[in-house]
Amino acid sequence: MPTPLQRLTGALSNVVLGQPAAVADLVTAYLARGHVLLEGVPGVAKTLAARSVAAALGLSFGRIQFTPDLMPSDVVGTSVFHPGSGTFETVKGPIFCEVLVADEINRTPPKTQAALLEAMEERQVTLDGKSHPLPEAFFVVATQNPIELEGTYPLPEAQLDRFLMRVRMGYPDAAAERTMLTRFHERQGAAPSVDRALSGAELQALRAAAAAVRCDASVLEYVVRLTRATRDNPRLKLGASPRSSQGLLAAAKARASLEGRDFATPDDVKAVAGSVLNHRLMLKAEAEVEGVTAEQVIAQTLEKVEVPR
Repeated sequence: MPTPLQRLTGALSNVVLGQPAAVADLVTAYLARGHVLLEGVPGVAKTLAARSVAAALGLSFGRIQFTPDLMPSDVVGTSVFHPGSGTFETVKGPIFCEVLVADEINRTPPKTQAALLEAMEERQVTLDGKSHPLPEAFFVVATQNPIELEGTYPLPEAQLDRFLMRVRMGYPDAAAERTMLTRFHERQGAAPSVDRALSGAELQALRAAAAAVRCDASVLEYVVRLTRATRDNPRLKLGASPRSSQGLLAAAKARASLEGRDFATPDDVKAVAGSVLNHRLMLKAEAEVEGVTAEQVIAQTLEKVEVPR
């Protein structure tokens, strides 16, 4: 009989075809209580992946299409005055859900992007000076197009740092695309659907199990050495922060749990390092001119830092 995690990843992989790494990262981020920035060209199923996560987890789903004229109140909500009674009513925005899809987040100005900061970090929203808690399972999956620049606003570093992972979604291989096309034909163009794979109790148990994964002192030291090595890299003007270290450890523990283990290894750290660190490193101008990428720096750092036995 499949385990709860196998049911979850199986349900997602059956709909999000040809993206096994992205599916693993999405589940890892949820188990680690982090948020995900999905990056890929149009048409590679970024929004479908986000919606499928909500459906498979059985959580309430909200979606915001970010546009240049979107206001912070369109995200978090506002107070409406009723002249008849002379009272104000708090109207909550679409952010009040369990899984929020922030579609094309880089198409809205920084002021509106910042409306997500408090929610992502503290899982609460402040309206008219009052704090409103968000659901304990609150999970943000934001999407953005990495190649389109016109009409976009790059996410500030403070916003990027709130995402546990930036997950790249590329084109599926030929076999996955053929399967995708066959199913599209059989559904007569209808959108694919995902059934709930887990109960609420199972979700809580999985997150608790991921948090309780054991880590040897050598694994903790390995995380520290990796992040500190990025700060000394001559090609970077901004290395990984202490928050990055915490995120790397949390993601490694979640990945170990996803693999069915109750202990983390250096291989778990290496498996998630790319997605956890790639959006937190800032290259120097000369490195960008040379065509160096953050992924290359991470790969070189993993090769350079000695792996504990």
